[in-house]
Amino acid sequence: MTDHAKSHTSTPGPEELRAQVEETRRELGETVEALAARADVKTQARNKATRLKKEARAKAAAAKEQVSGSAHTVSEKVQERTPEQAQAKAKHAAETTRGNPAVPVAAGAAVLALILLARRRRRH
Repeated sequence: MTDHAKSHTSTPGPEELRAQVEETRRELGETVEALAARADVKTQARNKATRLKKEARAKAAAAKEQVSGSAHTVSEKVQERTPEQAQAKAKHAAETTRGNPAVPVAAGAAVLALILLARRRRRH
């Protein structure tokens, strides 16, 4: 009768039950790890901040390279289009002001005085 009952029912044996328990434990462990990772807000924020920093650095490097190239191109074009005589005068003026800072200060004061005079004349 016992043999007959076993053949009609599919009751798992002790080894099968142990295997099922082990599989369930493994799946449960994976699920717990996944939930813990989702719940760990600090780690998520840190990972996102790291990712955003890397992206920002990459974008900044690309922008710097682009601006550097553009500035060099503009500088070359300006030098090509500026007559040599004007370049020489600009260079001479720069050298003069480096040696004597009073010159640009005086020039600035003169421009300011002219602006103030022009405003007074408009009012009267």
